[in-house]
Amino acid sequence: MRILLVEDERRLSSFIKRGLKEACYAVDTADNGEDALFKAETDSYDLIVLDIMIPGRDGIDVCRRLRKGKSEVPILMLTARDDVEDKITGLDAGADDYLTKPFSFPEFLARVRALLRRKAPERTTHLRVADLEIDQVAHKVFRGGKEIVLTATEYGLLEFLMLHSGQVVTRTMISEHVWKGDFDAFSNVINVYINYLRRKVDSAGAKRLIHALRGVGYVLKEE
Repeated sequence: MRILLVEDERRLSSFIKRGLKEACYAVDTADNGEDALFKAETDSYDLIVLDIMIPGRDGIDVCRRLRKGKSEVPILMLTARDDVEDKITGLDAGADDYLTKPFSFPEFLARVRALLRRKAPERTTHLRVADLEIDQVAHKVFRGGKEIVLTATEYGLLEFLMLHSGQVVTRTMISEHVWKGDFDAFSNVINVYINYLRRKVDSAGAKRLIHALRGVGYVLKEE
């Protein structure tokens, strides 16, 4: 699942982003209202974490404009001000939840999960191909009913393949989504992680689901 984090305090933004990625979420960031609004309107997100006090358009204005544009993406608003009126203003602007700084990261993650579950009736949060299943909220993977333990990167790669099941995904697509383009798509990193996944997902005796198309990319499908 992809989250847009809007926070101008660099250290806090870096901390939250790292924690979300460790929890197997894909994260984009913005540090001002204009960039936040542009990304939210041009890309698809499952959740927006939005600080109120950001440069340019503040978080309240960004939230109002998104709701005015009929965006239904859940919004978790962050603020350093523990004032009831501020909370009312944020919720009235269209925020779904409100968290005051400083906060405990476990509570933050719990609120993230709650908002994503709340969105579940609108779109499925369970992916399935053959006997392989992913719970996108709990970040759990099962094959044949047995849980498979994956690292955050392995999970992100498998989720991307399953979201595009039956479709060929190129190395560039994988690099941009899973690694945010932080390395050459034609390096050996993708091959290494595909092999990691195959050892865990396509284990001995299981029908192979992850296939490589030489010179093209990869596809996850049931043959």
